[in-house]
Amino acid sequence: MLEHDIIIVGGGLAGCRAAVEIARKNPSLDVAVVAKTHPIRSHSVAAQGGIAASLQNVDPEDSWKAHAFDTVKGSDYLADQDAVEILAKEAPDVIIDLEHLGVLFSRLPDGRIAQRPFGGHSHNRTCYAADKTGHAILHELVNNLQRNGVKVYQEWYVMRLILEEGQAKGLVMYHILDGEIVVLRAKAIMLATGGYGRVFNTTSNDYASTGDGLAMAAMAGLPLQDMEFVQFHPTGLYPAGVLISEAVRGEGAYLINSDGDRFMAN
Repeated sequence: MLEHDIIIVGGGLAGCRAAVEIARKNPSLDVAVVAKTHPIRSHSVAAQGGIAASLQNVDPEDSWKAHAFDTVKGSDYLADQDAVEILAKEAPDVIIDLEHLGVLFSRLPDGRIAQRPFGGHSHNRTCYAADKTGHAILHELVNNLQRNGVKVYQEWYVMRLILEEGQAKGLVMYHILDGEIVVLRAKAIMLATGGYGRVFNTTSNDYASTGDGLAMAAMAGLPLQDMEFVQFHPTGLYPAGVLISEAVRGEGAYLINSDGDRFMAN
């Protein structure tokens, strides 16, 4: 039976970033990531447009408060405003930290990180790496996983959690390539398994976005919150489900119907 101090289920941006942070802050811990695909093939690679942060590189009038207001307004005032405040305040430091990890963001002529307009934002605050932001971040996170000695089980599917006296003590997984079943023990388990867009007929989510982690949590008796909030990307090719980056609208593109009318204008 294999054992690690901490197991993170999910090899996307959230899972890889968590693993890197734990490993570099606590190098004595044995950290592992279990992913259904190679991390750079996770659905996070489809995050093309960028990340909002009030760096003020392009618009000196921007602020974390303006970012927070835009976020709450964009949520139709349903967002957890305490969480939004933390996000808006910490976003600039997160961008700088990602740069220190090796992420190559697009630059302004003076060398600072470029920022462009995005839908719903009152200032130019979106940091990006050309049209491959998700891929650029994942690539460097995987490099940092290797640098910090994090074990990555790629192409392993987690079937269920092992519970003992109400606590998760491990998991059962099988190797997608050959069907081998393995039990992993751990002192702590983190779920970072993404969404469940593939339950819908038409979606820009990849085929791995099937909600496995949410199902495991529910089967373990854990409450799930806000399950009705499912992100549908506002621009995609129907019926193929191919995503068209939000950046095209941020750069000035219009949504028009077959008659050439801007049907979202009002």
